[in-house]
Amino acid sequence: MVTPGDVLEHPVTREKIIIRKTARDTGGELFQADLYLQPGAFVAAEHIHPLQEERFEIIAGTLRGRVAGREFASGPGESVVVPKGAPHVWWNAGDEELHCLVDLRPALRIESFFETFFGLAQDGKVSPKTGLPNLFQMALVMRTYRNEIILARPPRLVQTLLFGALAPIGQLLGYTGSYPYPRARQTRAR
Repeated sequence: MVTPGDVLEHPVTREKIIIRKTARDTGGELFQADLYLQPGAFVAAEHIHPLQEERFEIIAGTLRGRVAGREFASGPGESVVVPKGAPHVWWNAGDEELHCLVDLRPALRIESFFETFFGLAQDGKVSPKTGLPNLFQMALVMRTYRNEIILARPPRLVQTLLFGALAPIGQLLGYTGSYPYPRARQTRAR
């Protein structure tokens, strides 16, 4: 369970999240974190938050990406709002570290998703190229957090059927839908 001040890092995508506010802190209204992207860093896959609005306030660097098929580039002092249900993807194409304040409303269980996704990466259980776990692990994670996040492709019905078929096999293979971030490597923001 993450708490304010916890630092989560994804070694493949080169994202770092410092937790500011969790669902517990805000009565479920808000998840807030500082997001840092090194040059060349990227989010692992284009995705959708079916029940949440996501807002990026750029503090330093340039956030580049796509929301609902429209390209954007935003710098310090600017904000990008991703409406619930909108496919989106982002990256740092600049030469300096990107720093954004990220809000997701309502919080739902998004901090548990981040802990799981980044924890798998910390333990080397993701592709060194894409940063995504194998299909069996992915099926369980995506089923567990289906209210928080879905992939932008393939269509949701296809994902539901595919992950529904793969998840029981994944469980038999020992995978789980949630995964703790390795506490031995957990750091706190200073």
